[in-house]
Amino acid sequence: MNIHAVIRKIAEDAQAASRRLAHMSDMVKNAALLRMADELTWRHDFIIAENQRDVAHARDKGSSAPMLDRLTIKDETINAMAQGLREVAALPDPVGKVSSMWRRPNGLLVGRMRIPLGVIGIIYESRPNVTVDASALCLKSGNAVILRGGSEAIHSNLAIASILQDVLEQSPLPAKAIQMIPFVDRAAVSTMLQLDEHIDLIIPRGGEDLIRTVVAQSKIPVIKHYKGVCHIFVDTAADLDVAVNITRNAKVQRPGVCNALETLLVHQDVAPAFLPRMAQVLQKAGVLIKGCEKTSAILSNIDAATEEDWHTEYLDLILSVKIVDSMDDAIAHIEKYGSLHTESIITKDYANAQRFLNEVNSSTVLVNASTRFSDGFELGLGAEIGISTTKLHAFGPMGLEELTTSKFIIYGDGQIRT
Repeated sequence: MNIHAVIRKIAEDAQAASRRLAHMSDMVKNAALLRMADELTWRHDFIIAENQRDVAHARDKGSSAPMLDRLTIKDETINAMAQGLREVAALPDPVGKVSSMWRRPNGLLVGRMRIPLGVIGIIYESRPNVTVDASALCLKSGNAVILRGGSEAIHSNLAIASILQDVLEQSPLPAKAIQMIPFVDRAAVSTMLQLDEHIDLIIPRGGEDLIRTVVAQSKIPVIKHYKGVCHIFVDTAADLDVAVNITRNAKVQRPGVCNALETLLVHQDVAPAFLPRMAQVLQKAGVLIKGCEKTSAILSNIDAATEEDWHTEYLDLILSVKIVDSMDDAIAHIEKYGSLHTESIITKDYANAQRFLNEVNSSTVLVNASTRFSDGFELGLGAEIGISTTKLHAFGPMGLEELTTSKFIIYGDGQIRT
C-alpha cells in the first residue's frame, strides 16, 4: 500500500471505531484509561529509551533549548501523563448528558443530549505528551482519534501509542479508536486533510506556520490558535511583590510554550518602582528585555522594542515591556497586538479587576495569577486537547465538553404537525 492508501484505511477504521466507541459505557472507558496509566508507568524504560533517540537526533540537528525541552520525556513527564489519564478517568462523562429539557405547548418534551463529534485528527509538533492527552480526552468523550506527531518525536510517539493500543486490544473497546500515523512524509498530512467523509475535526498543535498550513489545506473544520502573544498588565493598584513573582513565573518557568508571557504592560504610576526590581529578577534568570522609549528611560541596559516585537511570540527568554498611561491604553494594546490567547492583570483594585475581565476579549483572562495557568490540566479539565482562539465551537483550553456536540431529543405521545 502507498501512503495515501494507508492513511485512507486508517481514517476508515477510525470512523468504524467511532461508531462503536460512541456507545461504550463510562465504566469500560475508565477501566481502559486507568490501565493505560499503569502501563505507561510500568514501561517507563521503553519510553525513555525511544525518546532519547529523538532527543539525540534533535540535538545533532542543532535544535534550540526550548525545542529540546518540549521534546524531552523525563520521569516527571511520564508521571504527569499517567496522572492525566487517571484524572480524565475521574471526570464526569459528558456523553449522554442531557443539558436541558422543556415542554412545548403541543406537549412535546424537547431536550439536548451531548454526543461525540466522531473522528478527530490531531496534528502536532515536539511534545510527546500530546499523544497521551489527546488519546485520553478523545477516548473518554467517545471519539476515535488519529494522531500525527512531528518527525522530531516519531520514536517517542510510536512508543507511547503502541502502549495505549495494547490496552485497547485487551479491552472491550474498539482497537482502532487510537491510531498513530507512522509516516513523517508531509504527504501523509496532506492526504489526511482531504478525508472529510471520514474525519470530523482537525486540531493542529504547534507553531504558527504549521497551523496556517493546515488551515489552508484542510477540507475538514479546524480548531486553531495561531500563536500565544500573552500579556500581563501591572495596574497602578498592583502589589509589586506579587507582580514581580508572577512576571518571573510567566516568563521564565517554561518560556517555550504558548501560555508563556511575551509582553509586559506597566502602568506609568508604578513603572519607576516596579521596573528596576522586575529587570533585576528577570535578567538574573537570563531574560533579554526589549522596552519602549519610556521603559528605556528607566532601564538603561535593555534593547529597544520595535513594532514587530509587540506582535512576536518569542517562545524564548525574551520579553517586550511597554509603559502605558492607563488601563484604557493597556486594553487597546492587547486588542491591537494580542492573539486572543491569555492575559492577566495584577491589581488589588476589585473594580479594575472586574473591568479587565469584562473588556479583554481573550479566551482566558486572569486576575493576580500567572498566564501559565491557561492550561487544561491546571484548570481542572484533566488534560487539554488544544487551545482554541476562535469562538466556533470552543474558546480557550479544550477538555471533554468541547469534544462533544449536542443533538435534540424529543418525547411525544402521538403529536402530528398541522
